[in-house]
Amino acid sequence: MAFLVSGTLRMAAQMADAQESLERKGKYNVQGPRVALTLSSPEVSASAVAILEGVFQTLGFESCWRRKASVQDFLEELTGFREQLDAHRAPMGCVLVALVAPSGQLRQPQKLIQELSGCEALRGCPKVFLLLSSAPGAAPKPGAFLTGLGELCGRCPHWSLLQLLTEVFCRTAEESSGTTYCPVLRSSLRGALCLGDVEPWGPEPEPSPSAQYDLSRDRAALFLAVTQDRPGAQHDVEALGSLCQALGFKTTLRTDPTAQGFQEELAQFQECLNRCRSPVSCALVALMAHGDLQGQLLGADGQAVQPEALVQELSHCQALRGCPKIFLLQACRGGHRDAGLGPTALSWFWRWLRAPSVIPSHADVLQIYADAQGSSSRGFTPGSCDQADILVVYAAAEGCVAYRDEKGSDFIQTLVEVLRAAPGGDLLELLTEVNRQVCELDVLGPDCDERRKACLEICSSLRRRLCLQA
Repeated sequence: MAFLVSGTLRMAAQMADAQESLERKGKYNVQGPRVALTLSSPEVSASAVAILEGVFQTLGFESCWRRKASVQDFLEELTGFREQLDAHRAPMGCVLVALVAPSGQLRQPQKLIQELSGCEALRGCPKVFLLLSSAPGAAPKPGAFLTGLGELCGRCPHWSLLQLLTEVFCRTAEESSGTTYCPVLRSSLRGALCLGDVEPWGPEPEPSPSAQYDLSRDRAALFLAVTQDRPGAQHDVEALGSLCQALGFKTTLRTDPTAQGFQEELAQFQECLNRCRSPVSCALVALMAHGDLQGQLLGADGQAVQPEALVQELSHCQALRGCPKIFLLQACRGGHRDAGLGPTALSWFWRWLRAPSVIPSHADVLQIYADAQGSSSRGFTPGSCDQADILVVYAAAEGCVAYRDEKGSDFIQTLVEVLRAAPGGDLLELLTEVNRQVCELDVLGPDCDERRKACLEICSSLRRRLCLQA
């Protein structure tokens, strides 16, 4: 009994220390055990999996487990993996899971990701998922994505994984029929994640100027905001408008658009950019409205429009070819109110350690969609836009409620505060800090007396460092 209590308290202390490091430094402490798991379908060659595991070792994962199973059995395999991690009764430093299957077979990856997110041993730890498409019987030769990832992590160990991925995306993007395709990442990380075998709080090297987007030309922003029956929405519009003005964006505001108005306004915005005499270097679109249970935006007329369709519309803008396109979506993506994940350790010890008892259940996850042998993620993530140079930030995780009150939304208000404090920082890293602050908040919905948690989702196909300093 004393052994079990000692183990439980040691786990509580280690997890509290990791949480304190995240709050103090804004970086994950990944000095604990790192475990990688590869789940591959029978069509994937063993040689390709072996090469993938070599990349894992370069990234610092000591233990690499391998399972071959049909895609239908991936969930069962992940359940067994989770049970083995929980049986150790000790927190991990980081876990990396590679899901490798022929293109189009992983149709519902979120169920797989959610299964591992509930692992107690991984509570508060980063969970990285590589979702790799592979042609059946493909040659056992790593594509540019895996090669670049392994090389850069060994050469730039102080860089965060988001920085590394941005550079890898630049190397692996490909042109096809006038459109640039590249891998896509989806992040709910709350801090910088460095996997290099170095002391985690060391200084990061400054990237070269050529690694950044050139924002020296005009910047344009479009706000489409439904303010009817959305108390606090006007405060979001004013705060975001003031920030964009300080960052040099010429802003257009349209309030209370209908569902069709969302589409028409965005089409008109694109036409104006294409007709503009002076070149544009960046565009920002803020979409603020109610969302339905399917994650669609609701116009002032109560009709729905798919937000991904709006992202797709602007991706075809010729004036923005090769330029960053930023989308901010303040809207519900479903009706789930996340109570978060709490520790199973003795609650009085958590209070004594002053560690937060609840973390959003969707936090600390990084998903990377790419091709194992080739370079593009084309057709691998149904319903998502995989063109390059796009950044989409959702105020809530998929299926969850986005919170707002009379003072505005947690997402927009925190975003404005963070960007005003460090306008010259890397936008992906700043958004990670925004997510950390949002995840720490306890919120009360208008029809719920219990406290709930919120978590952002950041989707990026950026190929360069993006800094908005005017």
